Amino acid sequence: MRDEPDLTPQPIGERLLAWYDRHARVLPWRIGPAERAAGRLPDPYRVWVSEIMLQQTTVAAVLAPYDRFVRRWPDLSSLAQAEDADIMAAWAGLGYYRRAHNLLQSARLVMREHGGELPRSERDLRSLPGIGAYTAGAIAAIAFDQPTVAMDGNAERVMARLGAIEQPMSRAKTRLRALAFHHAPHSRPGDYVQAIMDLGATICRPADPLCDQCPCRDSCLAFANDLHSSLPRRETRAKRPTRCGFAYIGRDASGRWLMERRPSGGLLGGMLGWPTSDWGNTFIAAPPASGDWQPIAGEVTHVFTHFTLILRLMIADGLPPDPPPGCHFIDPQAFDPAHLPTLMRKAFAEAARHFEPLPNTSQ
Repeated sequence: MRDEPDLTPQPIGERLLAWYDRHARVLPWRIGPAERAAGRLPDPYRVWVSEIMLQQTTVAAVLAPYDRFVRRWPDLSSLAQAEDADIMAAWAGLGYYRRAHNLLQSARLVMREHGGELPRSERDLRSLPGIGAYTAGAIAAIAFDQPTVAMDGNAERVMARLGAIEQPMSRAKTRLRALAFHHAPHSRPGDYVQAIMDLGATICRPADPLCDQCPCRDSCLAFANDLHSSLPRRETRAKRPTRCGFAYIGRDASGRWLMERRPSGGLLGGMLGWPTSDWGNTFIAAPPASGDWQPIAGEVTHVFTHFTLILRLMIADGLPPDPPPGCHFIDPQAFDPAHLPTLMRKAFAEAARHFEPLPNTSQ
């Protein structure tokens, strides 16, 4: 018979804080527990930037881009004055480019309407573009020590196991959040939030949790009932659909690359890239300019959140010198594929070897 949950307050929060004091990850945007105890406070701007960057990706993927970003724009004021194109270029490789657009718009709004100070409350934080429930909770707790919780995938997994909640996480969010509040200590809400994050990232992992190293094992109902490997439950996801189209990599006689800046409202919004056809259910060619467009072998596949994209590649040399509407040419000396989003870098890497070197140039 399954053990029933003990609804009396458990000292799990205090045990998490004690574990965090010894095992906290060292992260460039974080003020560690010892520093915080000594009175050093987090920089809300850096907490905010890191949380936006970490959405839908991993700490390892964010470390280098975060460092470059805050070196170039070290505070809200400098970010608010940045050019849209520069922010988008700096975001290359992180994906989900709408986040970069929202970050910039939020910085401008904070400078204009909040006196350059990031709001402290979850409610006010959620009024900013790109900040939802999790991000608002994380910033409020970590940057301002507000008594709240932040429920990302790590936190939800930890709580699902602690409470042996067999309902899929997507349908148990209210219960999981309530359990996180139930176990919250009376102090250090920012460290509590980060302790749950670290426990989920390093110990209470999605697969093969390290229960023998967990400070909460004795109070974990999933462990007590031998469910720690099967929880949390996940709903069966529908198969990700596939879309397809063409990408056009071309240059004129002087070696200038034909490129377009994608509309701000869609996927890869505001990013520089190669002209493409529409992305649909079939391959429908739509060359952006007149020219001798030739197909090359191979395709580029890229996985977005809700669909998989397959692009066939067309290349052309010696395009007419006047760019078509919505496109422009970039001089080869100014072209850096590292500034392109991942999809566009993949396309260029596949196509570049099919172009002959231009006379007197390395391009």
